[in-house]
Amino acid sequence: MLRGNVFTGFGYLGEGFRLMRQPGLRRFVIIPMVINVLLFAALFWAMAQFFSTMIAAAMAWLPDWAWLQALDWLFWLLYGVVILLVMAYGFVMMANLIGSPFYGFLAERTEALLTGKEPESPGGWLSVLKDVPRILWREVQKILYYLPRAIVLLLIGLIPVVNLIAAVLWLLFNGWMMALQYVDYPADNHKLPFRQLRQRLGDRRLSAFGFGLPVALLAMVPVVNLVLVPAAVCGATAYWVREGVSGLPVERVRS
Repeated sequence: MLRGNVFTGFGYLGEGFRLMRQPGLRRFVIIPMVINVLLFAALFWAMAQFFSTMIAAAMAWLPDWAWLQALDWLFWLLYGVVILLVMAYGFVMMANLIGSPFYGFLAERTEALLTGKEPESPGGWLSVLKDVPRILWREVQKILYYLPRAIVLLLIGLIPVVNLIAAVLWLLFNGWMMALQYVDYPADNHKLPFRQLRQRLGDRRLSAFGFGLPVALLAMVPVVNLVLVPAAVCGATAYWVREGVSGLPVERVRS
């Protein structure tokens, strides 16, 4: 049985956009945003080249059946949506890999703002630098979780007719991955193993999808996706403390 609330999950992203503008958090947002601008420009150019090549190859594989040729425009549209979804999570994955030390610190400060409780471990930039190897390994774990499943979905997307469901599967998978990706920042700050995080999010899967799906959709929108990542980190931290994932009593959490 699916538990949680899709609409509650959706609200955390809006709260994240509000939180990232708080005076105590703004300075932790600027550096990652600069990184995102440079990364998105490079990734957009690379994916534009890959997109044209993949479409040409996929259409060449189609049998010369009249009804399939009549659906030529639909296949172009579906492949385009799949590529956008791949680019969306690819951009987020790379941005998070590069900016993960900053995002972990942003999640820490957001949690302190929401709960009114300072972290037990000493913070600051020296602490961030010390934790860089562990944080990067955490990002690698998420990539290793993502890639095998993404490859399967890519293969499904190359099968004529069957690929009609590929875009829907990609959207659902990306929504789940976005929830995992961002709630993992506060979880990692508390040294919660990645496997346990997946289990806790799975216990309230509807809330996870409610948060992750709009993040996945906005990640495909140029310009918006440049400010999306820090907002998602802040929103995911609110999710962490309010959905029972963190284990904090609800009454200690500020609204």
